[in-house]
Formats: sequence, C-alpha cells, structure tokens
Amino acid sequence: MQLHSQHRPDTFFEDTAWYQRALQSLSKTPSLLALLVQSAAFGVILMYAKMSAPAESAMLTADMTFYVFSLVLLQSMFATFIATCVGMAVWWRWIHFFFPLALWLMSILHVPSSVYFIGFVVTMALYWTTFKTQVPFYPSRPAVWQALHSLMQQHRPHHALRMIDIGSGLGDVSTYIAQHRPNDMVEGIEIAPLPWLISKVRAYLKGSRATFTLGSYHALNFADYDVVFAYLSPAAMTQLWEKASQEMRQDTLLVSLEFDIPNVMPEQIIQTGDTTPDLFVWRMA
Repeated sequence: MQLHSQHRPDTFFEDTAWYQRALQSLSKTPSLLALLVQSAAFGVILMYAKMSAPAESAMLTADMTFYVFSLVLLQSMFATFIATCVGMAVWWRWIHFFFPLALWLMSILHVPSSVYFIGFVVTMALYWTTFKTQVPFYPSRPAVWQALHSLMQQHRPHHALRMIDIGSGLGDVSTYIAQHRPNDMVEGIEIAPLPWLISKVRAYLKGSRATFTLGSYHALNFADYDVVFAYLSPAAMTQLWEKASQEMRQDTLLVSLEFDIPNVMPEQIIQTGDTTPDLFVWRMA
C-alpha cells in the first residue's frame, strides 16, 4: 500500500507566504510599519532589561545614566536591524537609529514641553500627508536642477515650455528652471503647507516667475504641460504613470528623480552625479 502524505511547503518562504503578504501590505503604509518596528524593538529591549537589570543593592551605586543609555542604544540598533530586514528605505533606517537616541537626549537635558509642541507642529506641517501619500519631504540638489535644465534645453530648444514640478517642496527646482529659462511657464504644486509657504516666500523674495500652488497633483490635468517633473516615492509611481499615460500629450516628457516606474522602460536615464540620484525620462507616445 502506498501512503500519501499531505502536501507540505518545500521551502521556508512558502511556509511564510502569509508573512510576505503582510509585509507587502505594510510597505504601502511605511509610517505604520515604522511604528511596528519600533514597538517590536522596544519589546525585545524591555525583556532584555528585565533579565539583565542590576540587583537592587547594586543599583544604588551603579551609573544608571550609562545603563539606560546602553538600553537606548540597543533599541536604536535593533530597530535599525529590523527595518533593514523588512526592506525599509535607507532614510527610514536612519530615522529608526536616531529617534530613540534623540528622545533620550532630550529627556536628560530636561527640554521644556513647549519645544516638543513646536517640534510636533513643524513636523506635522512638513509631513502631515506622508501617511496618506507615502511621499516624504526630501529636497533635491543643484546637480539635479542642472541636469533637468539641460534636458529641457534639448527638448524643443526653440519653444517655450510649460513645466509642473509635482511635490515641489521648498521650490528649488522650479525657481532654478524659471531663472534659467525665463520664457517658460514654471509651476510647482505641494500638498504640505509649510514647504509650500516657504516656496511662496522664497519666490517672492527672489522675484522669481515660478508660481506655487497648495494642493494635490491629482487635481491637475497633465495635458496642460510639456514637462512633468516628479520626486515622489516608489509607492506613488504606478499611480503617477496611470495619470500621465492617460492625460499627457504626444512628445511631452515625464521626468522622475531617483524612482522608476515598474514594468515601464524609460526612454532615457540621466546620471546627475556620483552622489545624486538618476533622472528617469519617458517621452509620451
């Protein structure tokens, strides 16, 4: 008689398919994933602290400041390790490392509560939509502005262009292009209020012709633009492509800094420098 056993997963990854699906779902909400990472690290460090706590008699003479600092440092290192294992972006790993250390430092310095409140308000003004849009605030650098300017010089060199910078941040890209291409119509749109306000003030003080709007780029019609420039995040690229492919006119350019579009080959990849990300360029058909 031949015995038939039930099918069992052949590999560890098949056995943990549920974990992979959960991780993919959490990766779409990185703020929630970050909270879970810090919570997991804190739980491990808390158990470690209970097992390794000095005896009551020794605590009277021990340097408790150093002991607590060692636990905080372990929290930072373990949270960074978990963030790396689950594939969080590099900038998230730096946040995981420095966040516990910053809290500990502020606690021993007895920072007034008003400073926490001000920091909370400023952070909310910068990042209040990140949980929803999955696009953090991250400024570009001059090498990127220059590369984009060169690309626009080559694209219809004898025609004025209309460009939109989606997620314009502090307005660096838009003001640079407006300064070096005075015949172009250059616009920026930013959903976070503080960067938008700063870009408005900077444009006014510089006398820049660039204009800035507070709002979401989803409300725009990309058919109005010759060049759409974006510095978003991997989570937003598929949705950006769907909008661009539906609305942008033939022979217009979609330009993304650092992040490409899954399964869509760019026409051109421009290296902006050794320490700065690439530009991905799609010419709409």
